[in-house]
Amino acid sequence: MTAMTNNIFTPGPAPNTVRSADGKVLTAPDGWELLPPGDAALTRRVKTAGDHWVVQVKKGRKIFSRGVWAPATTIKKIQSELEAERSTESYAKRKEADAKRRTKVQAEYVEDFYEAVLAFLAFAPVHNEIACQLARAVADHATPVGSGTVARTKRISVEQRAEAAVIAWLRHQTTAYDSMRIPRFKGKRREVRRMLAQRSQELLGHYRRGDVVGKKCPLKKALFEVCDMD
Repeated sequence: MTAMTNNIFTPGPAPNTVRSADGKVLTAPDGWELLPPGDAALTRRVKTAGDHWVVQVKKGRKIFSRGVWAPATTIKKIQSELEAERSTESYAKRKEADAKRRTKVQAEYVEDFYEAVLAFLAFAPVHNEIACQLARAVADHATPVGSGTVARTKRISVEQRAEAAVIAWLRHQTTAYDSMRIPRFKGKRREVRRMLAQRSQELLGHYRRGDVVGKKCPLKKALFEVCDMD
């Protein structure tokens, strides 16, 4: 069988098979093996080295790698080269520098996001302490690398991310959303989220206007629980 170049497939019915976009089942060529996901550098080099099959699955809007089929000799050769590179002192220093840079960038983003959340909240001065507590709680929850939250997307502005993150935090922390039994009708979950988002905006409105807010306020209770756990 002739190997196909730069093709994307889904898993096939058998361990050594893949399924093409048109539904055709193909068997991996002799001498090929599946390189599992996990080592980005190795995967990247194998893909640029020659013939390979990329195996992916789509769940919702996300695409997950299931590995790359490629000649076993190619994979082993590149693995050996990478191991040699990674054993050098210069590589270790570069990795350390990269880690420090990422840590710095992440810390700066957390603070930028915190400020964006504060700007969105726009609480009256009398509620400044609660604004700071809420902004910190939202930023700490939404900004960790790999969290998959809206704060990590680059498809919308940081101001839009901040608003979405606040509404999501309030939905989970101040409403019964997580325990709701929502009918599996198309658009029903979106409808419930819109309703709860409106309630959250009304709740925020009290703080923006500087209203007197009692201890039983769901936002105060949620912040107390979060701070108590910390």
